[in-house]
Amino acid sequence: MARPEQVLVLEPQHELKFRGPFTDVVTATLKLTNPTDRNVCFKVKTTAPRRYCVRPNSGIIDAGTSINVSVMLQPFDYDPNEKSKHKFMVQSVLVPYDMTDMEGVWKEAKPEELMDSKLRCAFEMPLENDKTHEGESKKNETSSTSVKSEHPAKQGSVSMDDGEVKKIMEECKRLQMEVQRLREENKQIKEDDGLRKRRVTSAAAPHSSNMAMTAMKDEGLSTRVLAFCLLFFVIGAIIGKMVL
Repeated sequence: MARPEQVLVLEPQHELKFRGPFTDVVTATLKLTNPTDRNVCFKVKTTAPRRYCVRPNSGIIDAGTSINVSVMLQPFDYDPNEKSKHKFMVQSVLVPYDMTDMEGVWKEAKPEELMDSKLRCAFEMPLENDKTHEGESKKNETSSTSVKSEHPAKQGSVSMDDGEVKKIMEECKRLQMEVQRLREENKQIKEDDGLRKRRVTSAAAPHSSNMAMTAMKDEGLSTRVLAFCLLFFVIGAIIGKMVL
């Protein structure tokens, strides 16, 4: 007797894809949806139970709800020439209205009431371009996370900088006032010095004139004395010739 058709909707329907690298655990998600008005018990089985960890591997899906099953492939040495022969089977059965114990449901279920769907496994290694793109995406995500985590600290530093700027502005104003005061004092000193120089020049001018006049008088007197001496010499010489 043929088994009834599977009532659960599987996503994906036929194949679970695992994308490498396979040096770490790789997870594929299987979504199970129960579109009926009855609760459904399910089990997930595999032909390679040591290679996979399935959570949850069994349970009850209420009417009109869905559940995500995580299928975790354990790390292994990937050989691109070796095709995967691993398969999964999703087995299900309608829960009787008068039963709530899942183990009891499976024990009481008849073979013709069991439904199943099979999925094959596929392993894929990312291309070099995909690796570069994924690396850049992870780097950008890390940078964004760092920026977000540092944002509160930056806000604190901004407020601190505002205080420092205020102090600097006040110091600048004080220095400007001090410079203005020094300029005024320097200007006053220059004016006083200029006035003093003018006074000294004015006082020194008559004195220089007197000295010049005195020098001229002395020079005139000396000239006269020299002229008199020369005259006496000439007169003496004439008198001497006359005596002889």
